[in-house]
Amino acid sequence: MTDRRLAVQAWESLFRAQHEVFEDIRSDFDSTELTQAEYDVLLTVTRAPRMTARLRDVTGNMLISQPSVSRLVERMVARGLLTKCADPEDGRGSLVTATESGAVIFRRIAAAHGRSIAERMARLDNDELAQLHALTAKLRGQD
Repeated sequence: MTDRRLAVQAWESLFRAQHEVFEDIRSDFDSTELTQAEYDVLLTVTRAPRMTARLRDVTGNMLISQPSVSRLVERMVARGLLTKCADPEDGRGSLVTATESGAVIFRRIAAAHGRSIAERMARLDNDELAQLHALTAKLRGQD
């Protein structure tokens, strides 16, 4: 049986660590062409085949509401970072595709952001990083 007190302590520690790291990482976007939310959209889209993802998949990876994601995507379309069209397989859905400009900007920022994350995570050795990855995947039901 799980020790309830230990579970709460672990949760609080995880929550606080995530919050502190997230706040620290936010500064990575202070002088870039993308906000952190725009970066997250492009992360999902550029990792998809042909740099095209269903809008609902983008929304599923975001920590903001569906209407907020829709407005964000519309702003990104207006800026030339994405294109949007109806999903031919789901008439109610939409597909978003990274433009070449959006992909170039994303890759440039991703390289710097990746280095920044690696520096922050260097407090853990490779075994600890693997353990953290496995544990967080398990918490997310992906074990």
